[in-house]
Amino acid sequence: MMALRIISFGFFVVLLAAAALNYIPGLTDDDGLAFGVFALDIFDDSLHVVSALWALAAGMISHRAARTFLLLFGALYLGDGLLGLATGSGYLDFGIFNYGVLDLPFGFKILANLPHIGLGGIAVLSAMFLGRR
Repeated sequence: MMALRIISFGFFVVLLAAAALNYIPGLTDDDGLAFGVFALDIFDDSLHVVSALWALAAGMISHRAARTFLLLFGALYLGDGLLGLATGSGYLDFGIFNYGVLDLPFGFKILANLPHIGLGGIAVLSAMFLGRR
């Protein structure tokens, strides 16, 4: 099996785990924050599940589908994380439209956006450098 298809299956697992964070006892605090940082709601969970299903389908279909998933997903998540790092709000959850620019400590912005920056960056780099035949 090609590397990009395996990576897509890995994203399927990671994204399902992200969707499950709110439902695993002990991972959320009294304020409903996962790891004391993320306030995930049903919209966020749905976005993670749909992304996971997209990753699964892409990995099952073909090398080209996996590369397309990794490029598009990666660009969307990386852009969302970078915008969140700069403004405190991302666009995938409509935060930038609903809340605008937030005055949050930079360290918090790093923790809150690192998953999207990391996953998005890995996806884009994988598609660009491992996707060549």
